[in-house]
Amino acid sequence: MSDLDALTSSAYSQALEVIASVEPRVAEATRQELADQRGSLKLIASENYASPAVLLTMGTWLSDKYAEGTVGHRFYAGCQNIDTVEALAAEHARELFGAEYAYAQPHSGIDANLVAFWSILAHRVEGPWLEKAGSKNVNELTEADWEKLRHELGNQRLLGMSLDAGGHLTHGFRPNISGKMFHQQQYGTDPETGLLDYDAVAAKAREFKPLVLVAGYSAYPRRVNFAKMREIADEVGATLMVDMAHFAGLVAGKVFTGDEDPVPHAHIVTTTTHKSLRGPRGGMVLATEEYAPSVDRGCPMVLGGPLGHVMAAKAVALAEARQPAFQTYAQRVADNAQSLAEGFTKRGATLVTGGTDNHLVLLDVSGFGLTGRQAESALLDAGVVTNRNSVPADPNGAWYTSGIRLGTPALTTRGFGHDEFDRTAELIVEVLRNTEAGTTKAGGPSKASYALADGVAAKVRDASAEMLDKHPLYPGLDLA
Repeated sequence: MSDLDALTSSAYSQALEVIASVEPRVAEATRQELADQRGSLKLIASENYASPAVLLTMGTWLSDKYAEGTVGHRFYAGCQNIDTVEALAAEHARELFGAEYAYAQPHSGIDANLVAFWSILAHRVEGPWLEKAGSKNVNELTEADWEKLRHELGNQRLLGMSLDAGGHLTHGFRPNISGKMFHQQQYGTDPETGLLDYDAVAAKAREFKPLVLVAGYSAYPRRVNFAKMREIADEVGATLMVDMAHFAGLVAGKVFTGDEDPVPHAHIVTTTTHKSLRGPRGGMVLATEEYAPSVDRGCPMVLGGPLGHVMAAKAVALAEARQPAFQTYAQRVADNAQSLAEGFTKRGATLVTGGTDNHLVLLDVSGFGLTGRQAESALLDAGVVTNRNSVPADPNGAWYTSGIRLGTPALTTRGFGHDEFDRTAELIVEVLRNTEAGTTKAGGPSKASYALADGVAAKVRDASAEMLDKHPLYPGLDLA
């Protein structure tokens, strides 16, 4: 064990002892979570493993400070240290992504999208409306003016990718606030290929004339041409907003460059800092200088007090992502997704779009006679952690679904390569072929219940353990 490993083990062991002295059940759940993650094939595309340095950064007294406002302009005294860590996070983000402006305060990806939406509304609607009304700020408006402005703000149009085509619920899905804030419509993918049809997106945009065109995805297994999306936005006078929460690590790692890098083409880019970026759970906004003043008012516009300890962890993670090793990691994530996809295809499984060229694979499980929920549950029994996901024109809807989404960032962090991902595909197919859909109490087909053949779960867990043991999670961390 190296000196650094010994320090890390000591830090976590002592921290858990302190926690256990107050609430031992929390300490035990924390220990068990590490054991569960070490012993399972984690293939959820939105999950990863942050470094010990990032994790330790979150457990500090930076959590104890209120810091509403922005760097150098806080509503509380004594924020000089929060200023330091927030400025560092923004600096690393600007340098890493080549962005003109970065905002590190959002607590999550949804928060980042809310900041972006309201920044666009403030810049494109509120600002011009105030200028036309002869006012410099909203405090000068009469109640009648407010009524008119609220009507303007609440009746803008948003065009985003549909949920079943791979978009995210924050891209205008009705149950989400984005679907309630905007008059929204959605674009999908080609029904034959499952791929984005830019001509169809352009035609939709010309017809609908949105204020905001949202690009990006959470379950689309292909790259996007953001230069084309910007051309579409410019043609109809829309702001191009890109949600790169899922693939930010591939942008940071220079796997996506040129037209496939959203930062040079979008007005505003949002992201999470976990997922493929391998940082703490949180969000971030990148923007052009034109939109920076509006984004900078994210708190108190839609955000509460910034989380100083998480912004500090973002700074550490972004510093890690600026190292050459991260580019190697990002390329391996994409290469491993290809290996996983090829492993499924050669075993007769059906993939949405026929493959992948990013970090995720979307497997249509209807060919196994299963719903996504049944497949997800059976795989979990066998120690394979995935999540069910809609496929285009999904007959089972967004709850039961017909697909499962799998991603390579987490297991790539553990050191998995081509052979392990091919073997993983083999194990998943074995589980699905040995799972039967159950029946309802009335005797009809069930979308939830299932039966996994005897012995399969144990067999797959044993085979997984052979691979996992060769690539231990946090190998220097010993909590014994």
